[in-house]
Amino acid sequence: MWKTVNEHISQAIHYDFKHTYKRQLQSTNTDKLFHLTNGTHNYLVKIALKSELERLESEAVGLKLLTQNSIFMVPDCIVTGANIEFSFIVLEWLVLDKQPHTRWDDMGKHLAMLHQKHPQAMYGFDVDNYLATTVQPNRWHKKWDVFYAEERIGWQLQLLAEKNINLVEPERIINLVKEQLHNHHIEPSLLHGDFWRGNMGFIKNIPTLFNPACYYGDREVDMAMSELFAPLPNDFYNAYNKHYPLSPNYEKRKLIYQLYPILNHANIFAGHYLTEAKQHIDRLLS
Repeated sequence: MWKTVNEHISQAIHYDFKHTYKRQLQSTNTDKLFHLTNGTHNYLVKIALKSELERLESEAVGLKLLTQNSIFMVPDCIVTGANIEFSFIVLEWLVLDKQPHTRWDDMGKHLAMLHQKHPQAMYGFDVDNYLATTVQPNRWHKKWDVFYAEERIGWQLQLLAEKNINLVEPERIINLVKEQLHNHHIEPSLLHGDFWRGNMGFIKNIPTLFNPACYYGDREVDMAMSELFAPLPNDFYNAYNKHYPLSPNYEKRKLIYQLYPILNHANIFAGHYLTEAKQHIDRLLS
């Protein structure tokens, strides 16, 4: 495995790379993370099953897009590849600050600047990608309400139904989402797509993002997710709203946008996330 990784890195950087040190890092999912170095070059290597290569390649696409369209410090993808058993992605090694983060206003400003660009006229993405380990369909749509209701909420409910889990009559919540978003007219922004505290940090106080699930949609999706699992400091929200104010009706749509990551957690982890998803749906329907 590591011979293959070394060969791919060597081809990518045009330098004969052979690691002299390898250290496994903590991971929050099934991927295995390693710090690889030869004493001069340092890399983060993410290892998954061979069948997961497409997911890792889609991560590389998202990272490149964020690099091109934002001023966040985003890790470069050095190379992706696979052998007969495993797939891998090799990323630039970035050391996150360990001290308390103080520049959350910069994080908010950077995100607002990303969202203020509207290069696409439709909602979706050129390819399907992944939210964590779940396939994320991205067929282009002219209407945001249809895209979000079908490609996001409907899709997650379908995945649950395939596991014989039925939290709600799908058409009921899909129709509700379409009704709530029908008159919400927005220009598509490039979204990080999985914008929560675990996928961001600072490097010498410069905001950084990683683990993207990019597509073009309503910027409020990123903001809603930022409030879901571990809300960010007020400095972040104040700075964002200073540079790109949210609509007063955002609070109503926030619950709809938070349903998608909750359903995704229910699909991946089941357990109490199924209860949380059912409670969230009931709250929307009440």
